[in-house]
Amino acid sequence: MSASRTAFRLCSSARISKKHRPAFDTDDCALPRNPTWSVDELLSSYPKPTIDSKTLDHLRRLSALTPPEEGSEARQQLTQQLEDLVKLVEAVKMVDTRSLASTEGTSIPDGRIWAEGAGIEIQGSPRSQEEGDVLDQAKLLSYAARTENGLYLVDADRKNKK
Repeated sequence: MSASRTAFRLCSSARISKKHRPAFDTDDCALPRNPTWSVDELLSSYPKPTIDSKTLDHLRRLSALTPPEEGSEARQQLTQQLEDLVKLVEAVKMVDTRSLASTEGTSIPDGRIWAEGAGIEIQGSPRSQEEGDVLDQAKLLSYAARTENGLYLVDADRKNKK
């Protein structure tokens, strides 16, 4: 007899009394047929932030993205999505984790992190210079508008062009 037939037989033979039936629709194995909760439902009790047009434009400048036109449906959708994301982040930040047991020393170390004092050699190029498509550092820096001590200079506080 196959495993699925055995499982079906076990589930269909197990009858749940009306007294212990859950409030939602279940199959013979008492598994819910539909989701019993949602993230939206959990977050419904948290206050919803509002993002004004000035903040949205500021975020657009920081991200260097072209914003949807003022008053357009796309802009309203973008604002709604950002408000939902902020609401989710704020809800996560409100979770009290002080009662959780300390996991210090019992967790598995992240293998992606280099040991102290070790690192990746960044001076050399992983490709050979013979490939022809790799430019050296001085050549690349010659294309920059401004450099200092062999580094690119970027004006972070400069107003972005619209």
